[in-house]
Amino acid sequence: MSKSDDYFKSVLADKKIPVLTLDNKWHQLFNQGAEPDRRIKRLEEKLNDLLKKQGKANTETKEIKKLKRKLMQEIMENAQDASSGNDKAAQKKMDENKRLIDDCNRKIRGYKDELLELPKEIDKVNKELMLVTLEICYDRLKENEQEIEETSRWVTQIRVELKKRLIRKQEKEEANQQLYSYMHDIFGADVINIFDMGYKGIEKDS
Repeated sequence: MSKSDDYFKSVLADKKIPVLTLDNKWHQLFNQGAEPDRRIKRLEEKLNDLLKKQGKANTETKEIKKLKRKLMQEIMENAQDASSGNDKAAQKKMDENKRLIDDCNRKIRGYKDELLELPKEIDKVNKELMLVTLEICYDRLKENEQEIEETSRWVTQIRVELKKRLIRKQEKEEANQQLYSYMHDIFGADVINIFDMGYKGIEKDS
């Protein structure tokens, strides 16, 4: 880890960063035909796994709490029969429900601890992904700027060359017009017309 990474991490420590893999615009950054960066791929997979784990923990917690409420309701409904001591089936059912409730409480505590730690892990990986994303994006910006500068220099050179050639073209056209005018004045139109036909004919045959 470089010193710059440590600096950025300290600056970002109290910043709330949206989960990047859930942001469609983040995905658009890497949908430009370029070969996917292995660091991005690894962190993206790690972050998605943590999000799935968090989602599963939340879902499982809700289902377990729902089951626990049902078991407690059954205990309340069977309480009178079980307390009389005459209904062994009711007592057995109550004991089983209590065992299941203890199991539910154990699982809920486990998921509670997990749900306390997962947001921290998600935030940590998300910020690592952000740093790598920014590094790649700034490298691309730098490359694009270099290409823009090179293209600008090339366009400037072409414009200068184009201007020179246009001036040269105009000079040659004016020279030809002047030359042709002098020839007409000296030799006359009849002679020039004959030579025009012969010259153009020779030019076409060559």
